Amino acid sequence: MTSGGSSPQATPPRAGQARRLGAVLALNVALIGALAVAGLLAHSVAVLAAGADFLADSLAIVLGLIAVRLRDRHGRSRATTVVALINGGWLLALTVGVLVEAVRRLLTGAPEVAGLPVLLVSVASAAAMGLGAVILGRGAQEEDLHMRSVLLDTVADAASAAAVAVVGAIVLLAHGLYWLDPAAAIAIGLVVGFGAVRLLRDVFLALCTGEPLELDD
Repeated sequence: MTSGGSSPQATPPRAGQARRLGAVLALNVALIGALAVAGLLAHSVAVLAAGADFLADSLAIVLGLIAVRLRDRHGRSRATTVVALINGGWLLALTVGVLVEAVRRLLTGAPEVAGLPVLLVSVASAAAMGLGAVILGRGAQEEDLHMRSVLLDTVADAASAAAVAVVGAIVLLAHGLYWLDPAAAIAIGLVVGFGAVRLLRDVFLALCTGEPLELDD
């Protein structure tokens, strides 16, 4: 069993962090433009919400790559915790924006949503994020706080994209029920917001106590 220190067994996964983060970053960046264009063309706030979430995740991964490099060169292990703080803050801010727009559409009447582009781009996004989760590996949640947050973000993105794909299919088949789009955006926003609040709580506890977070809890 490992002792949690700087043992040789901890080196291989840490050495591969930058490579795995880079691969997931490439997947996120490749999808941002597609989600933005499809969301605008389809008048889908749910797809736009997914695109904004992917943008926030991409920034968090870029900051994470910087933090990992700083940690490996200078032993600044708290750098990844600070990056997780930025990540959680972005997620919370984007969630508020999505919720405000989605509620506005429900109250004023949701515009017509094109189901086919919503379905296609969401299926592609779910598949890409599923691949990203495989690249990161289940062991990422035991490496450090930032790697855990990236893994959770990636899995959540895959799940939310799958949910939006279902909405797109329903809208496409029914030629209506457009209110499902902002309703799905609200559901995604609440789930992501809850995760962001929990992440921020864990980060603040780690920063206040100066002790590393127990990731097994």
